[in-house]
Amino acid sequence: MEPAPHPLRILHLEDNPTDHELVRLALQRDGFPVVLTWVDNFESLARQLGSTRFDAVLADYRLPDCSALDAMRLTRSCDPTTPFIIVSGAVGETAAIQLLHEGANDYVLKDGLHRLKPALQRAIEAHQNLLAKQQADIRLQESQQRIAELARHLQTSIEAERTTIAREIHDEIGSVLTALKFDLSWISRHSTDERITSRAFSSLETIDQAIQSTQRIMVNLRPAVLDQGLVHAIEWLARSFEKRTGIKTVFHTTHSQIKLPDEVQQVAYRTAQEALTNVSKHAGATEVSLYMTPDTGVLSLEISDNGKGLDDDDLAKPKSFGIRGLHERARTVGGWVDVSTNHQGTAIILSVPLTDPGLYPDSADTKELP
Repeated sequence: MEPAPHPLRILHLEDNPTDHELVRLALQRDGFPVVLTWVDNFESLARQLGSTRFDAVLADYRLPDCSALDAMRLTRSCDPTTPFIIVSGAVGETAAIQLLHEGANDYVLKDGLHRLKPALQRAIEAHQNLLAKQQADIRLQESQQRIAELARHLQTSIEAERTTIAREIHDEIGSVLTALKFDLSWISRHSTDERITSRAFSSLETIDQAIQSTQRIMVNLRPAVLDQGLVHAIEWLARSFEKRTGIKTVFHTTHSQIKLPDEVQQVAYRTAQEALTNVSKHAGATEVSLYMTPDTGVLSLEISDNGKGLDDDDLAKPKSFGIRGLHERARTVGGWVDVSTNHQGTAIILSVPLTDPGLYPDSADTKELP
């Protein structure tokens, strides 16, 4: 046996007791489970709305001390989602359309009360759907907030782990390679066996390559140049990129120094690093331009190239984690990434709002790498 439906709480604003009784009987005849509360003036309406939550409000079109529009506005001020239905014998088509435009859910004529039940059902169902959507939106927003917090935590943990690994490489592997280099240098100087000396020199060259590799790995993990500020770090990154790839790289900035939180510096640096990596692998470009400015309270970093550009399929690929990673990394500091591309090249723009830019207002400084 199914449980009886929970009765709905309906507030009825009507100055004529006979008309109120007709509404009550119509709902009762249709088997609509309701608890009907009757008020006959605006003051009583306000008092009831202020003390009780109703599933819907019914109102006459014209009352001695107020209009249906006044009653609807009061209802909406208490709860913007409460269904509001006009039940009247004196509402014309123009007035009805105006009320619907103002936000009324429906209107029913007093000589057609057989329409009251379906009108109430539609309005209450729409109300419940709206509440469900609002709850779903809240849960979605909370979920997105948790994901953003997790991404921020992961990004911080990754950077901390990179710093730890870089330090261990420097302290452990670097010191071992340096010790080996000293030992082999001693052997090469003191050995009289030409074969041993030749092998020692060959090993020294191998160790030099290993030291350079460890230095490159340490820089990729945690560039020490970031300690000198983002401008110097991006400039150094651009110079290194041009030297390594032979692609002409130009860096422009409006300020020679920009004081930023560590997490913003890391996001900006990693964005430039990832963008340049994509250029070297996929763009087929001959020139790259980087432009950075903190003007208007937003840090803006643009990396553009004159390569072949990307098509929609490239951006929509399920495994296009490079561009997707740029978006996620930017969100960890409240920023966003825009990608603009055509057959003349690609531009990636990172934007991060700065609540406290902390600028050193030096004169505009444009740097073009030699």
